[in-house]
Amino acid sequence: MNIKSETVKQPVFFIPHGAGPCFFMDWKPTDTWDLMTDFLIRLPSRLPQRPKAILVVSAHWQTSDFSVTAGVQPALIYDYYGFPEHTYQLTYPAVGAPILARQIGQLLTDVGLNNHQDASRGFDHGMFIPLKLMFPDADIPVVQLSLRSDLDPKAHLAVGAAIASLRNEGVLIVCSGMSFHNMRGYGDSNFTGPSEVFDEWLTEAVADNTDNRWTALSDWSQAPHALESHMLGAEEHLLPLMVAVGAAETDRGKKIYSEQVMSTQISAFQFG
Repeated sequence: MNIKSETVKQPVFFIPHGAGPCFFMDWKPTDTWDLMTDFLIRLPSRLPQRPKAILVVSAHWQTSDFSVTAGVQPALIYDYYGFPEHTYQLTYPAVGAPILARQIGQLLTDVGLNNHQDASRGFDHGMFIPLKLMFPDADIPVVQLSLRSDLDPKAHLAVGAAIASLRNEGVLIVCSGMSFHNMRGYGDSNFTGPSEVFDEWLTEAVADNTDNRWTALSDWSQAPHALESHMLGAEEHLLPLMVAVGAAETDRGKKIYSEQVMSTQISAFQFG
């Protein structure tokens, strides 16, 4: 007798995706990305079961309205510059999921969020670099959801809430960015303290109840040292966290990884 396994609700993750293809090249110091690499490799062990599909929200795709990859076999977009030649030969042959893409589009339409299906868009490095570590076999269908280019935190909280039901269908939502992303700060010890303070604020905010954290993250730029951690108008690496918080519904967030990378505090969070 075949017994159909029950689909278990998936968690939501906000993860760091590093610097370009950093995990697949030499770096100085050589151990700069070791802990982050290990964290991403081990992340699937936190799942209740193998995902039926993965929805990635990447900091590296911004459109005027929310957009969803709808291709059957999206190509890779090597949207990083000045790295070794071999990093432009990296592969991640995951298939797309057009049916899931249409479902996502309908969920957004149902709550009044304009959106588009994009059958030609490929997978950017905010998707394929971390997923090469997390799911190296590339055998789970993947769909990407863009950020909206106005970077409105309330809209991204709302889009997360709109897609939250997918978790009950076995879809893993991975929001890929960086909790600190100010290019002037990396490697500068003057940013270590400010990044730690902002990181602690984020940790407390995501662990709060739904109403309080929506309020806090809607006004994130007023947090201590926020604008040293993310320059206003260039906070695209923080916005995937808003999507994660929206998709979390009432699940409180918890920090599951944190370390100093290039003199700045970087963290990851799990909901559910």
